[in-house]
Amino acid sequence: MATKKGGPTYRCSECGWTTVKWVGRCGECQAWGSVDEVGGATTRTLAAARVQRPAVPIREIDGEQATHRSTGVPEFDRVLGGGLVPGSVVLVAGEPGIGKSTLLLDVSARVGEGRRVLYITGEESAAQVRGRAERIGAVTDGLYLAAETDLATALAQIEQVRPDLVVIDSVQTIASTEVDGAAGNVSQVREVAGSLIQAAKEGGFAILLVGHVTKDGSIAGPRVLEHLVDVVVQFEGDRHTRLRLVRAVKNRFGPTDEVGCFDLTDAGIIGLSDPSGLFLSSRHINVPGTCATVTLEGRRPLVVEVQSLVSPSQIPTPRRANVGLDSGRLAMVIAVLDKRAGAPIGTQDTYVSTVGGVKITEPSSDLAVAIAIASAVLDEPVPHTLLALGEIGLSGEVRPAVGVARRLTEAARLGFRTALVPVGALADAAPPAGMDVVEVTDVGQAIAEMRQRHTGGTVHRLPSS
Repeated sequence: MATKKGGPTYRCSECGWTTVKWVGRCGECQAWGSVDEVGGATTRTLAAARVQRPAVPIREIDGEQATHRSTGVPEFDRVLGGGLVPGSVVLVAGEPGIGKSTLLLDVSARVGEGRRVLYITGEESAAQVRGRAERIGAVTDGLYLAAETDLATALAQIEQVRPDLVVIDSVQTIASTEVDGAAGNVSQVREVAGSLIQAAKEGGFAILLVGHVTKDGSIAGPRVLEHLVDVVVQFEGDRHTRLRLVRAVKNRFGPTDEVGCFDLTDAGIIGLSDPSGLFLSSRHINVPGTCATVTLEGRRPLVVEVQSLVSPSQIPTPRRANVGLDSGRLAMVIAVLDKRAGAPIGTQDTYVSTVGGVKITEPSSDLAVAIAIASAVLDEPVPHTLLALGEIGLSGEVRPAVGVARRLTEAARLGFRTALVPVGALADAAPPAGMDVVEVTDVGQAIAEMRQRHTGGTVHRLPSS
């Protein structure tokens, strides 16, 4: 787009679209709050500057300076790839009140037992942070508190304490007097993050930045913030449950397929090394409309339970409600059951939910959802020792899933004895000892296998409506 000669230029940090005046929404990618001033035309830098730190051969660089150091919280170390790397900057994002400050205060206390930690709070006073630290048992001599909202003062605190770890809670509350605008806007967040990152690289200490999220769950502020930091960690969980999941979205020092599980209690936040039991109901009798499956959260298999309820609809358009599942995939599974398996659910309300507040996004849970709905339609319970996993196609076929052997090993450990899996899922591995693995080709066969294990005899497909 043509711009006025000598005038300022505004550019979208998401897609690079430019305009001659500021707008709240990008005209190209339609992103809100991503357009910021980049200044007018400037001359290019042609003269070479004096080199302060000359380049050295890669073999002469000490790789020990980039090794992980444990935080003392094993589940947090799992997500980070082994711990914090000196000089790294980690962005921790999540909804308000979900437990970010509690987790980072616990991490600060663990690290502060042998090293210095500076906790800079811009949302609370130092006395309020001290009160929470006493409640969760996070008071240690190596933890320093400072309530600051000015960037220059925060940097001065870092120079004075010389910590090994700095926690900024939060990056949206710190502002620089050298930049126009209130704290939290695009320019301020970029300036604060850039100054802190430079200080971390030069000082060799790690920084944990707390970041807010928008209504749609994305990290607030410019997209460039996620590109500048080394690690982006997402804090997830339902505020009405105690379960919290910490997931690495970006990690320059480790994998991004690890998930940490925590239990948020009144006494603090506790890491869960074996969380599978949280996603199963505590019942001991078979109830129609339930089926278990195994989902992979990163490299960790989690056994979860899907519950379904089908009832006659009192309105012309039946309701399709779900909690913890993707609405599009649920609608597809219902359509496949109606068309390929003859399930009479076209005029009935369908409610599907997961146990424990866990969210399932894997397509491998389709078969468990279909069996749970079919069980509710037939009013026949699924044996509590049976689970199902596999993706369902539009033609009704059951497609393979990844990591089936790892999933079944976890299920066998929790007492499951029968598994419905796609054909060829265990071609390169043996089934776990004591588990009956049944391979199915389509959803109709899977439902028939489920009914046979319930009745103990030969059954046919679902009755047509």
